[in-house]
Amino acid sequence: MNTNILLESGTNELELLEFQVGDGNYGINISKVVEILINQKVTPVPNSPDEVEGVFIPRDKLISVIDLHKVIQVSHTPTEKEMFIICEFNSMNVAFHVTNVKGIQRISWSDISDPPAVSNGDNSRAAGLSTGVAKINGKIIIVLDFEKIVSTLNKDAGLDTHGLETLVRPNEVIGNKRIVVADDSKFLNKMITDALGDTGYHNIVSFSNGEDAWKYVSGFRNKGDDITSHISCIISDIEMPKMDGHRFTKLVKDDPVLRKIPVLLFSSLINAQMIEKGKSVGADAQFSKPQIKDLIAYLTNILSD
Repeated sequence: MNTNILLESGTNELELLEFQVGDGNYGINISKVVEILINQKVTPVPNSPDEVEGVFIPRDKLISVIDLHKVIQVSHTPTEKEMFIICEFNSMNVAFHVTNVKGIQRISWSDISDPPAVSNGDNSRAAGLSTGVAKINGKIIIVLDFEKIVSTLNKDAGLDTHGLETLVRPNEVIGNKRIVVADDSKFLNKMITDALGDTGYHNIVSFSNGEDAWKYVSGFRNKGDDITSHISCIISDIEMPKMDGHRFTKLVKDDPVLRKIPVLLFSSLINAQMIEKGKSVGADAQFSKPQIKDLIAYLTNILSD
């Protein structure tokens, strides 16, 4: 899909694909989108969740279709003009059935705020599945937590914790090293911190966006001694409201004091293009979700030196 996607790294900008589910306006980072198709005929899969319409095979690739109308629980009258947004993330392909696709909006992550803790009305279900809310041209656009949506329907789509027990380090020195985690998905944020805790890391400070994480990290700049004695490592998602992971990494690595802190990017968007972007802002290593074992093995290796 030719999206004219942003090439410069660390600008804190993104291109958001705006679409409708029923009468509501929603968004997804265009980096996740492979293509957009008119509603296709699908084959139902026995014993699958109600939200999963079935599967279809465009260009010899089997893709599951998730009906966002059922996920968000909004009623609608199906039409032949509804759309499939085909996405690739977390090393898998999936199509999301939506009412309509509106277009691409180029905005700053700072224009996206954290979702409200409590939401009433027709969008309350969507609020519980969102990672952020943006106001664009007078419209409220909810950025959905697609990783949570897919993982709820398919437990194997969450973090791959297979073999994690082999990495357990019941070591007081390792356990006390402070790790900063930034991930906007409450679902994945908890899974990451739980996985770290299960392998011996107990001094974890987590944030739902890069801006709050940056404020916390930069607060240690003037402590006067080795910065890594205060913060041993940063683990950051890439797409987050207020400040994305690339911008967060760039700010850390451009700072003469903070740059000694290892920054590990952990994202569902890791691909060849994103790896180059991560390198350009100074990331020490990059890992693709759901491979948490690889990240923790690397983390333990660098902190054991």
